[in-house]
Amino acid sequence: MAQLVKLQDYISRYETALTRYPTQFVRLKQIQWERVKTQWISGEELPDWEHIETEAEIEEPKERFTFLKKLMFKRSEAEEENIEEVDVENELIDKDEVIPEDETTTLFFEPKIVYHPQTLEELKVMFLDQFFHFQIKWASSTLREKSYVDPKFLRDTLLRNILQQLPDSYLIFYYPIIKVKKAPVELDVVILTPTECICITVVEHDNMAVYVGNSERFWTKKVGKIDKKMLNPLIQLNRMEAVVSQIFTAHEVDLPIRKVLLSRNGYFDYPGSIYNVQFIDKREFPKWLMHLKRSSSPMKRMQMHAAQAILHQVQTTSFNRDIWNVENIEE
Repeated sequence: MAQLVKLQDYISRYETALTRYPTQFVRLKQIQWERVKTQWISGEELPDWEHIETEAEIEEPKERFTFLKKLMFKRSEAEEENIEEVDVENELIDKDEVIPEDETTTLFFEPKIVYHPQTLEELKVMFLDQFFHFQIKWASSTLREKSYVDPKFLRDTLLRNILQQLPDSYLIFYYPIIKVKKAPVELDVVILTPTECICITVVEHDNMAVYVGNSERFWTKKVGKIDKKMLNPLIQLNRMEAVVSQIFTAHEVDLPIRKVLLSRNGYFDYPGSIYNVQFIDKREFPKWLMHLKRSSSPMKRMQMHAAQAILHQVQTTSFNRDIWNVENIEE
């Protein structure tokens, strides 16, 4: 799972200790997954998990899963190890570092069973879905501070896909608010891989829309027989690249920047090509995501330097946890 370093202007624990939390995140995920998988394979009940019965389960009791029964599914080794195949090696981090006890509450993650998974793949999907919610908490709180999270991010399918599909060594900035000459500027999606920075502008206005583009200020959006003008999305993409490039130059970050115009539910019709810009539409998205997913490169020092440079420029809005608790009590 890729790591959500910054979400809009929410407080992020990565801002306070970028060299600590990447491996703590991976270690926490791996420990919990091993525990869940081991208990599932052995047929043990998961006492710490809260099981919520469905109507079907009330009508028809489920059999206890045993190790021999699970072998009948003949799952492949590749499937079994899919969640843990990424090796995260950060040159700046001590792998034996212990998580401080005073951070236990904010680092705690305990998955809850909401149905009985029949296969390891089902177990993995359930685990990752719950870990996604945990990631949102990581990206909006620290030991002492917390930010109010817009519920739309919990329903954001692009954010979920990126985090669940990409490797642990990828660092994600999702619509971060950057301070440029003291003025807040919202970027789109920035992915820091070990070898490059990918700036992504998302164009998903209407399902099955065709975006007819050129070098002009306005493009045409075709939905069925209806044509509408829209602002050229390359303007936003180029502005984002310019901001990131400025930050990299100021902090002596040597990392190539690649631009992507993305639409998972539409199509791009653009004559010719543009230097350093990829057009990824509904036809290309699965292959593009799979290409990113297959990366096995560990975290790099320059990647971490780039992340720190961006974090140095972000805007943050948060509240002291004590104030948050008082408000909850008053309610």
